[in-house]
Amino acid sequence: MVLPIKLLFVPATVFVSALIILSYFTSVPYLSYSDLPYYGSYFSRIPKCDIFQGEWVPDADTPPHYTNETCSYIQEHQNCMKYGRPDLEFLRWRWQPSRCDLPRFDADKFFRLVGNKTLAFAGDSLARNHMQSLLCLLSKVASPEELTERTDPIKIMHYERYNFTVKIIWSPFLVRTEEPDNNSGVFKLYLDEPDGRWLSGVAGFDYVILSGANWFTRQSMFYERGQLVGGSFVALNITSNLTLRYSHRMAFRTALRAINEHGSVKAKVIVRTLSPMSHFEGGSWDKGGDCRRTQPYRSNETTMGDLDLDFYTGQVEEFREAEKAAAVAGVDMVLMDTTGAMLLRPDGHPSRYGHWPEEKRVLANDCIHWCLPGPVDAWNDMLLQIMSD
Repeated sequence: MVLPIKLLFVPATVFVSALIILSYFTSVPYLSYSDLPYYGSYFSRIPKCDIFQGEWVPDADTPPHYTNETCSYIQEHQNCMKYGRPDLEFLRWRWQPSRCDLPRFDADKFFRLVGNKTLAFAGDSLARNHMQSLLCLLSKVASPEELTERTDPIKIMHYERYNFTVKIIWSPFLVRTEEPDNNSGVFKLYLDEPDGRWLSGVAGFDYVILSGANWFTRQSMFYERGQLVGGSFVALNITSNLTLRYSHRMAFRTALRAINEHGSVKAKVIVRTLSPMSHFEGGSWDKGGDCRRTQPYRSNETTMGDLDLDFYTGQVEEFREAEKAAAVAGVDMVLMDTTGAMLLRPDGHPSRYGHWPEEKRVLANDCIHWCLPGPVDAWNDMLLQIMSD
């Protein structure tokens, strides 16, 4: 049964809030893509080939695996073909690692690997974007049945022919969170308490993909041991120098420790690094900023700095520490370092092509999520490679 699109997604208001990114990037030292810190030497397992270091190369002769007409799992806001994106150049590139080849996604091979197994995504709307790409890539071979109610924030899809289950768990902060009340817009983040929704939801799963970053730019107050310790973009009645960089790092630390200490999480845990938040040009997200480029950057043509770099560094450093404990706990924890590749793809976002121009909708240009089909499909090329290892 093909799953109706609307059942997979949260309301448009969540989409709007997902675009709330810091509207400033201060002048700090920047790193070029080629200068990004390489953490492979810290890993206990050095990969035969680093599939995360490379370039986007022209691939005009290979059509995309799917289109908006062949896949019913594309969220409207990322349906760039449907809503009239005039150029399709962004589809004519493939990710080429520096020292090896990364095969294109093979749905038959994927199903052979995951037969009688389970896979869970835990995170925010970028995790959902990733999952939707996977569903579209698999739709050439099979379509799932949804096992959850349309109002359930956790979605479960099951491929009966392969006895393969995919779950998506909404947890944008990865830690226990109290939603804003009275229209305050302020989240309460309990930075030392993992979000039980995803932690209990992944128990017993074979593969878990954990990610998150964007939501930490929202107004929030930080709690540890039940006490208020800081906040971001809010007035506090305490003295604190803790910032959103702290809340993001501590949330990742808590989430990774929880996996290692839970006992029933014996999955292959794939920690995906952030998707860049800095592709807005000509203004911030709420000041007319847009992403109108039609080709990727070369690796020597752009830089990553400030918040993206701080979040990325925090994620990788926390992963490095957690990996040591994972080896003792019997958890197979690996890093899916997609940040460098996606930094080079400012051309792959929906921008204004997530709705019809004449629609009266208050939506900012989307330079956060990814068009489907689009560069995000490379995440599943990488995922299949990781799962095959």
